[in-house]
Amino acid sequence: MVTLKEIARACQVSPTTVSNILNGKPKVSEETRQRVLKTVDKMGYRPNYIAQGLRNQKTSTIGIIVEDISQFSTPEIVEGIMSRCEEKGYRAIVKNLRLYARWSDSWYDNESRYHSILDPALKELESIRVDGIIYVAGHARMIHCFPEEFRIPAVMAYAFSNDPGVVTVAIDDKRSACEIVQYLIAKGHRKIGVIGGKENNIHTQQRLLGYQQALFENQILYNPAWVRYADWEKEGAYLAAGELLKEEVTAIFCMADRMAGGVYCCLDEMGLRAGRDIAVAGFDNQTIAEYFVPGLTTMALPLIEIGNTSADFLLKQIDGVEEEKPDRVLIPCTFKERESVHQI
Repeated sequence: MVTLKEIARACQVSPTTVSNILNGKPKVSEETRQRVLKTVDKMGYRPNYIAQGLRNQKTSTIGIIVEDISQFSTPEIVEGIMSRCEEKGYRAIVKNLRLYARWSDSWYDNESRYHSILDPALKELESIRVDGIIYVAGHARMIHCFPEEFRIPAVMAYAFSNDPGVVTVAIDDKRSACEIVQYLIAKGHRKIGVIGGKENNIHTQQRLLGYQQALFENQILYNPAWVRYADWEKEGAYLAAGELLKEEVTAIFCMADRMAGGVYCCLDEMGLRAGRDIAVAGFDNQTIAEYFVPGLTTMALPLIEIGNTSADFLLKQIDGVEEEKPDRVLIPCTFKERESVHQI
């Protein structure tokens, strides 16, 4: 590996001069700067960031821990984090725990299994002196992942941290669900069924609260018979849609686009059409939403914004910016109107 001293010797300047040029410091002639940069490129010099970090107590590197890179929400959050880090001159190292790939959803309540994968990742990032860590969850829940003695600045994205001093950046599920149900009501629908995911899931609970808030604000009585749960799956939503149609609802709010697919299948078998006979609204704005026939009205998750905001909070901590940190920052979704909701 080419060293800084070898670059300095080849250019007949001091190692300090080479270091100043590579770090963008002034007070070096343009002729010297160009000569050094050409030599650096020719000899293939690469800075040792870890060694720099040991000297400077800062590596300009952050760690991103993701529960599983294959979760549909994760890539955009990571993109949001990395784009903001790039703007600010920071590098990012991604550690993929592969929790869903390893154990599906059987690891949720298994602390020993969870920490057998998480703890080595934390120790590795700590050993290479990252300046901060962002943990990207696969779904919203309360998470305790940072040990009490952990001294590295940290932020939780897409879930809720109960670790003191760790800022949470997540979806405003309640507000966003309220908005889309308000839209259904504005279209004349008052008998609105809802299909949730897992009943004890935070996304489900908060979106149900948003649904109830919209009903309350429009003086519509909440009817528990109009609520079904389908475990986020198309098959369960297919069955739930059949039950809701027996309740004579005129609209169905699905808490995930993939469940709306099950509703579409049910309607098709019954000779009905979304946006004509029954209004259907989704949530997530996954790619499939615009390819449904008719296109699905839904809420787009603010994934890039969650990544950007998480990085902003972390970098302010790293840079020692003094400001009051909120425990939680909730970001609303964006309404996407298509053809699946009709006026009555």
